[in-house]
Amino acid sequence: MDIFTLTNKNGVSTKITNYGGIVMSLNVPDKTGQFGDVVLGFDTVEAYLKPHPYFGALIGRYGNRIANGKFTLEGKDYSLAQNDGPNSLHGGLKGFDKVIWDAKPVDTPDGSALELTYLSKDGEEGYPGNLLVKVIYTLTHDDALRIDYTATSDETTVINLTHHSYFNLAGAGNGDILDHDVLLNAARFTPVNETLIPTGELRPVSGTPFDFTQPAKIGLRINQDDQQLKFGLGYDHNWVLNSADGGLALAAHVSEPGSGRIMEVWTTEPGIQFYSGNFLDGSNVGKGGKIYQHRYGFCLETQHFPDSPNQPNFPSTVLKASQTYTSTTVYKFLAA
Repeated sequence: MDIFTLTNKNGVSTKITNYGGIVMSLNVPDKTGQFGDVVLGFDTVEAYLKPHPYFGALIGRYGNRIANGKFTLEGKDYSLAQNDGPNSLHGGLKGFDKVIWDAKPVDTPDGSALELTYLSKDGEEGYPGNLLVKVIYTLTHDDALRIDYTATSDETTVINLTHHSYFNLAGAGNGDILDHDVLLNAARFTPVNETLIPTGELRPVSGTPFDFTQPAKIGLRINQDDQQLKFGLGYDHNWVLNSADGGLALAAHVSEPGSGRIMEVWTTEPGIQFYSGNFLDGSNVGKGGKIYQHRYGFCLETQHFPDSPNQPNFPSTVLKASQTYTSTTVYKFLAA
C-alpha cells in the first residue's frame, strides 16, 4: 500500500492511496486563505483496513444497491453478496474499495495526476467478464479534483463506478454538515422502499423535502415527517440530474457559510446520490483523533441509478464486450 501526494500551483493538495483508490485528504483554502482538509478519513493507510463506511473510496463494480443481490443479463441469472440487508451494496464484500490498484503518477497539462488500474476477473463478487478498469485522479491548477473512469470487459457485464468521499467544507471533524447550503440540478428523484431500493418512479422534487433546485440548508427539512426521509434516516437518495446528454454538466453546488468554502460537482453521469451521513455514529475516530459523529459528513456520489440492472426504465448500466465505459466527475473548490 502506497500513498501519493498531488499538489497544484496554488498549494491545494490531496493524498491518495492505491488501496481502494482512497482519497485520504484534500486540503483547500477558505475565504481567508487558510487551508483545511475537507474529506473525512484516517491518518494512516492501515486504519482503512478496518471496517469503515467507504471513506474516500472508489466504488465498483456496481456503486449503490442491487435488489436482493440478483440480476439477469442476456438470459442468465447472477447472484451477488447480500451485504446490505437483503441487497448488494457497492460491489459486494470485497469491492473496488478493498483491492490494491496498480498506480503510477503522471503529469498532464491540467495538473499532476495519479493513474490507477485494476483487473476485476470474471466471476469476482459474482459479476461476469474480465473487467479492466482505469481511473485517473487529476488535481488541476484551477483547484479541482477530476476523476476520469474508463473500463472494458471481454463479455457483457454491468458497471456503475463512483467515488465515495465524505465532505465537510468546515473541515473534517469540525461539527455536523446541517448548515451547508446545497443546490442540486435535479427536478426529480428516485423514491425508495424500506430497504432503499428505488420503486421505479421518477418523482418531482417540487413541494417535497427533496427540492434543492434552489440552495437550501441540509438541516432545513431533514427531520420533516416524510416517509422517504424515514426510510433513509435522512437523505440517502438518488437525484435525476436535469442534464441528460452525457456531457460534463453542473450537478451540485455546496457552500459552507463559516469558512466560505464552495464545492461544485460536475459530471457526465445521469444521477447523483446525496447522502447526509445518517449512519455516522461516533464509532470512527478520524484524523487527529477527531470523532465522526452523526451527520459530520455528506456524500455526493455521481452515478447511474441504483438497481438499474433490474429497472428497465432506468438508464442502462450494461457494458458490452465491444464497448468502452467512460465517465467523468469533477469536484471543484472555490471560496468567497
